Amino acid sequence: MVARQEASRKHSGGVTMRAFMVLLCVYSAAEAAMDKWTLWADGTRLRGANIYQRRVYPELDGPEFMGPGPVGPPYTQEGFYRLAALGANYVNISHPGLFTETPPYVPDLEVQEHLDSLLAMIAEADMFAVISFRTGPGRAEFSVCCLGDDWFDESYLNDEVWKDSAAQDAWVDMWRYTAQRYRDNPIVVGYDLMVEPNSNEVWLDVWDPEEFYEKYGGTLYDWNQLYPRITAAIREVDPDTPILVGCMAYSAVEWLPYLKPTEDRRTVYVVHQYAPYVYTHQEPPLIRSYPGVFDTDWDGVDDRFDRTWLEDLLSTVDNFMATYGVPVAVNEFGVMRWEPGAAKFMDDQMDLFEQRGMNYALWVWAPSWKPMAEEDAFNFRHGPDPDCHTDVATSELMDVILKYWKRNMVRPSPVEEVTRDGLPGEFALGQNYPNPFNSYTAIEFSVPRKEFVVLRVFDLLGEEVATLVAGKFPPGRYRAVWNPGRSASGVYCCRLEAGHVVRTRKFVLVR
Repeated sequence: MVARQEASRKHSGGVTMRAFMVLLCVYSAAEAAMDKWTLWADGTRLRGANIYQRRVYPELDGPEFMGPGPVGPPYTQEGFYRLAALGANYVNISHPGLFTETPPYVPDLEVQEHLDSLLAMIAEADMFAVISFRTGPGRAEFSVCCLGDDWFDESYLNDEVWKDSAAQDAWVDMWRYTAQRYRDNPIVVGYDLMVEPNSNEVWLDVWDPEEFYEKYGGTLYDWNQLYPRITAAIREVDPDTPILVGCMAYSAVEWLPYLKPTEDRRTVYVVHQYAPYVYTHQEPPLIRSYPGVFDTDWDGVDDRFDRTWLEDLLSTVDNFMATYGVPVAVNEFGVMRWEPGAAKFMDDQMDLFEQRGMNYALWVWAPSWKPMAEEDAFNFRHGPDPDCHTDVATSELMDVILKYWKRNMVRPSPVEEVTRDGLPGEFALGQNYPNPFNSYTAIEFSVPRKEFVVLRVFDLLGEEVATLVAGKFPPGRYRAVWNPGRSASGVYCCRLEAGHVVRTRKFVLVR
């Protein structure tokens, strides 16, 4: 580990061998305690957002819309810093796969380098990541995002993965290659094998799961025969990283019972929750609201759409978890920002996820890339006005999302409970050690009662540099670690906020 190598340089920038041993103990304890599987199997621990990435096609996208490529739209380090500062602790990277979509199926090094750069920025912002592949051998983007759209020619469609055994074999090889590459990356906490499997639509136009599996179960159209092969290939090289698997029909909740779990003990099953589509994707005029009464499922009969409706929908998830004893996560969910009652809808839905101990990532954390500013239906930062295409200071929907994100208590940078006799009598922020430092430094803080605690680092201009802690802590003593990344030498201020209590300390970074 680079941090340990840096810390072991005696008397370099004030870091002594004793400091190295302190930090080594902190990291050893944290690494031993933080198994990636517990993030999925021990209640709601991960609350975050998706980012959307696809290949750039200059002949379709023009010179600016999706950025210079090869993958876009562009995300920045500042954007990930902001996401983390708002409370999110994981990013679902909805990304092209690392192998080419057409034969010969070989690693696409440009796509690989792009994924590497995203992971580096997410790590710098102290968030976890799930690698989710939208495309790969025999599967292009256009049937996932845009089936039925008219802005591209049909020649761009490629769904051969559902008919060609060679493409399926290559998808298996792609994931073995991917797992071998990222198995030791500490922020990668999951591999989502395919974003929204959809052979039922692209080739068959079958929307009844009973009909689909009666006619096509066990064929190449059946995800249940392909994904176990991918799982086995990953486990050849990576026995530990959790695997995420969604069901057919774009991972719709209704199709979850037809997904057949494997014997792999570190697999999370996934749903995407945009139901009812006629509400979550409603364009103006906005005639449907939450709660409300309208036809939610195209059967010609009006339904009462409210929290009870959502509970009934999620009972399918309850039954699946109870039957198989496995965790289920919501790797995509969301609502267009202008929908009437959107804040209440998201509040009820996220609360129901929490009750079930499900991790979740909303759609979408939008980039700051200006040419895409008006492609913002799901960009909650732009508020409820469809004609607003810039960030607003606040909105009801934003307040709900941030309320849940602020429950996050775990990040890649370790926060370790410090064992001492008795409970602390007051909120306290200890002096960091080592100080001065040139790599990592440990910061102790005390919590006398259960409270929401925020621990941030600021430069002397008052600009926030990092959020180390943002979550509810029981009484106790804790130790956080700050990795300054590329921060410049200088004096920094660490600020602890807990209710009405504020504590500060200064420390010195020496490069």
